[in-house]
Amino acid sequence: MRKRVLLLISFTLLSILTLYSETFKFSYETDDRYRILSRVDEYVYINNIYSHRADILNKITVHVKEVEDGTGFIESRFQTSERTSGTSGAYQWATEYESIFKRDERGRYEIAPQYFMPVVRDVPVFPDRDLQPGDTWSWKGEEVHDFRKNFGIRDAYHIPIYVNYTYLGKGEYDGFEFDKISVKYNIFFRPTEIPYGADLYPVRIAGSSDQLIYWDSNSGRPHAYEENFEFVFELSTGNTVEYRGISDAYIVESPEMDKKTVAEDIRKIIDDEGMEDTAVSVSEEGVKITLNNIQFAPNSSRLLGGELEKLDQIAGIIAEYPERDILVEGHTALAGTPEGRLQLSEQRAHAVADYLLKKGGRLPEQIIMRGMGAQHPVADNSTEEGMRKNRRVEIIILEN
Repeated sequence: MRKRVLLLISFTLLSILTLYSETFKFSYETDDRYRILSRVDEYVYINNIYSHRADILNKITVHVKEVEDGTGFIESRFQTSERTSGTSGAYQWATEYESIFKRDERGRYEIAPQYFMPVVRDVPVFPDRDLQPGDTWSWKGEEVHDFRKNFGIRDAYHIPIYVNYTYLGKGEYDGFEFDKISVKYNIFFRPTEIPYGADLYPVRIAGSSDQLIYWDSNSGRPHAYEENFEFVFELSTGNTVEYRGISDAYIVESPEMDKKTVAEDIRKIIDDEGMEDTAVSVSEEGVKITLNNIQFAPNSSRLLGGELEKLDQIAGIIAEYPERDILVEGHTALAGTPEGRLQLSEQRAHAVADYLLKKGGRLPEQIIMRGMGAQHPVADNSTEEGMRKNRRVEIIILEN
């Protein structure tokens, strides 16, 4: 009798464990498109002394071009922006990268070495077996960094990592249930070669990453993740730079934009309201509203009173498309130095972006601004009329 009871208990436990076992695989569909929004709150220390705090926003677009034998052929665009941490204004456009790669069902990448993005690769990678809560496994991966600006290292910088995983079972994120996966790795890396052409370079990199992934089994991809990280770079000069912080990311779904219809609708509003020096056009990025000859105080980013009414009208227009991000670009005529033109165009784009933020209808992470200086004239800078047209601000309702 006792043996039968023990066998019954064992069978019941086995049934429960089998019920909660999961097989994790990446899944791809041809022409699938989605976005990822990632935020980083980072503290920077130089020689153990606090330097500054960075607020970084990453927007990633993913396009599955093709699927073959379970492997996705993917094109991605990575756009990074920054702002002074603790402020509530718009983000400043920093860098944009494009990347083309393959990723198989288990999560392993096939990507050319020159691509700088994504930073973390072969994470997560799943074993070819069912997993139950508490199961662990390990797999190699790598971090890839762009050190061109900081160290003058022109090639993508590859750092090997060894990643430890634990399946934690089900958990909630943003009101929905997902599978939770713990991802942890440490780095202790000493480069064996001096990077070509670099005067300043890392001689030792150490640190750790502790992540929690919320896996969406229905779509076959991570829905979100949260991370705590800490990394120390010992440089060839003997100085150290340390980065500590937190980051998170999540999938953002957005339907395809009918750019032609949106442009026609906005053009009708502009005509009906008699908005002068304002044009609408379709661009690769989305629908562009151009404010020609926008009036600022001379050599300043202070908007003149008459322009605020126009921006109020623009705020009302973009409020009709709340799910779309906004890019504000400042342009100048060909006057002054290149550095001065770029700085002034950035300041003016910032002024317009911040005003639109104050009018509501957008979160700060939905508005990015950048200055273009005089790099993209639309008219001849040798005439006053041409310069008037080149002094403009473009507000782009982005497709992604």
